[in-house]
Amino acid sequence: MKSRTDSELAARVARDIPDGAYVNLGIGKPTHVSAHVPDGREVIYHSENGILGVGPTPAPGQEDCELIDASKRFVTAAPGASYFEQADSFAMMRGGHIDIAVLGAYQVAQNGDLANWATLDDSYPPAVGGAMDLAAGVPTIFVMMRHVSRDGSPKLLERCTYPLTGLGVVSRVYTDLAVLDVTPEGFRLIELTPGNSLDQVQALTGAPILT
Repeated sequence: MKSRTDSELAARVARDIPDGAYVNLGIGKPTHVSAHVPDGREVIYHSENGILGVGPTPAPGQEDCELIDASKRFVTAAPGASYFEQADSFAMMRGGHIDIAVLGAYQVAQNGDLANWATLDDSYPPAVGGAMDLAAGVPTIFVMMRHVSRDGSPKLLERCTYPLTGLGVVSRVYTDLAVLDVTPEGFRLIELTPGNSLDQVQALTGAPILT
């Protein structure tokens, strides 16, 4: 099986973000999307800790210890960036002022249900953060994730088994193996990672993939 690297996957997500969009990037892998804005396109990235206009990762040695994103990752400020308190940031998210959120996930169901804040492992205390606010207030949710878990079990399922973050909120799923839309009929294939077959990817998916 051929897998996209995290950087390749971030670049693939970035291709689908339209010019002029206001975008929140979730903790973890989604934060890398900001480094892959296509040439000639302006995207305004929002971080829930209080930045609108997040720029790319600073060069080594150029980090500002007071300028981080929600993942505590060093960032830069794009021209025209603004800063505000967290209450204002969450008001933007809840009030429908963000166009797209790119989130990670533990599981996604074929009807778009999202589970990304807790597993059934008691050794990892749950912490929902801003994920529920984004799921409730942002009209388009992209999920960026590995296709299977570390033990090889599917993360794309007919029904989530972990606690839900939002009901029917996911629009599109980007995994290392494929890109799939969430439709009323279920997962629909947009593209396979080059080198993979539909049969291979279907064998690692816990729900039917439509073409």
